[in-house]
Amino acid sequence: MAKDIKKLAEEWLELDKDKETTDEIYKLLVQGNNDELERRLRTRIAFGTAGLRGPMQAGFACMNSLTVIQASQGLAAYLLETEENVKSRGIVIGRDARHNSEKFAKLAAAAFVTKGIKVWWYETPVHTPLVPFGVGELSAAGGIMITASHNPARDNGYKVYWSNGCQIIPPHDTGIANAIQQNLKPISWDTSIVDEGHLLVEGALGLVRDNYFLAVRRAARPEHVNVPEPESSFKFVYTPMHGVGLLPMALAMAELGLADRMIVVEEQAKPDPDFPTVKFPNPEEKGALDLAIKTADANSVALIIASDPDADRLAAAEKVSGKWHILTGNQLGILLASYLFERYPTSKPRDKLAMLASTVSSQMLHALAKKEGFHFTETLTGFKWLGNIALDLESQGYDVDFAFEEALGYMIPSVVHDKDSISAAAVFLTAVSHWATQSLTPYTKLQQLYSHIGYFEDANTYLISPSPATTATVFADIRALAHPNPHPTTIGARTITRWRDLTTGYDSKSVDHVPDLPIDPTAQMITCELEGARFTVRGSGTEPKIKFYIECVAGSGEEAKKGAEGILGDLLREWFVVERYGLVLA
Repeated sequence: MAKDIKKLAEEWLELDKDKETTDEIYKLLVQGNNDELERRLRTRIAFGTAGLRGPMQAGFACMNSLTVIQASQGLAAYLLETEENVKSRGIVIGRDARHNSEKFAKLAAAAFVTKGIKVWWYETPVHTPLVPFGVGELSAAGGIMITASHNPARDNGYKVYWSNGCQIIPPHDTGIANAIQQNLKPISWDTSIVDEGHLLVEGALGLVRDNYFLAVRRAARPEHVNVPEPESSFKFVYTPMHGVGLLPMALAMAELGLADRMIVVEEQAKPDPDFPTVKFPNPEEKGALDLAIKTADANSVALIIASDPDADRLAAAEKVSGKWHILTGNQLGILLASYLFERYPTSKPRDKLAMLASTVSSQMLHALAKKEGFHFTETLTGFKWLGNIALDLESQGYDVDFAFEEALGYMIPSVVHDKDSISAAAVFLTAVSHWATQSLTPYTKLQQLYSHIGYFEDANTYLISPSPATTATVFADIRALAHPNPHPTTIGARTITRWRDLTTGYDSKSVDHVPDLPIDPTAQMITCELEGARFTVRGSGTEPKIKFYIECVAGSGEEAKKGAEGILGDLLREWFVVERYGLVLA
């Protein structure tokens, strides 16, 4: 029998010692606003492979002091159970510049110290990749980053890294979630352990930062590569989008001798948790680069790079024939991959080089790997998979130089096994200097790649779904179209040559019909291969969206774009009928 909502509110008030959030629940009780209390208290914020992320409000369903303490106590208990010498190895704790990030980080530190675990404390806001880098550098048992990445200003999050410097994957996510449930009563609210000093809290930024930038420089300019000096006229515009990226980007550019080539978008230079100049602080969003473009035009600069607020994603744009071309995540990914491939030492066997991309990303990297003879691996969505599988490949003797995902995520494994805008920007700008010696720009290099491996164009978009139940119904109806066949065989006029369903665990192409990637019955995900095309449709795990990743390859960009858009039209006509399900096209 479900608990009465007032009983849940009493439980909250008994546990919570943060006046701001206790006042919120008191007010809702006085107002008799049971609907809002239900939304805030009935369901606990889910701890998944991305940790926690949600709006900063009172309630078990949200990000707040209490849920951060509970998550930290659970994580501490789980680490003590599963890892060795946790107390002495410690945990790395960092945070971005969002509202409450510092408070949440200090509460997390208090929870670990109370368990007798050393805390490696980053004294000032940092970009997210510095936490997994620190885990490796300090041989820590794990890491926590308080950030909501590119989410709106009202959100915050709690990202967990394992002792291998990668984001957690199963079974650790469920193990930590279970441990949280066993450790709900807060043991400490004492943030003074950080403010006033404690034997178990050690400032760690100075211990790792220099080595991080040394690793970035080596990744961009390894000893075996002759890197040309950029032309005297070479400049670029950079925006950290009100986040923490400016300091690490400036330090990285100083390492590369490019500090005087960087023009910063002043209106977005300093951390501001309200993100006043952008609707969404995400470089992927329409209009997010408007101020950067304005700054570039005012300074007659033809290249822009941008980070999201926690500086783990990278965007780039180039002025081509008087118009700005914003590189897609896939285009920037293949540009970085091609440069890293071309500079791979000729003294090493090519088949020992490995690169990775997630299943929702472009097939361009796979095509390049097939053409050039290096190893390619496809993974599930997310850098938790790209990072962990890269480590597996390294243990098998591969040189893993690069991994990417279409949502502006790029991993340079010699620096960190996670996406990182700083190391990716360092490599990209080095590549730009190299291409300039061949009279190429990023855009013209991309055209050269297209002529080499084929013209790839996408029609990626998403639908807003009314509810998770609706999303499940839509996918169930798609599968039912196949009856009595095991899967649908056509979409529009095209024949489906491969059907891979990672929800039900069926792959038409494999001998035993078992997919080559892990299955997850709780997540909707279908990939179809067609002649000259491929698409994946999936339900988002963090937003009320059904996402489409559609790509065609053809002899010209126009033909490929027409094919991708045609498949999108077919999907909306035949499978995802918006009027039938109450879906909304983005």
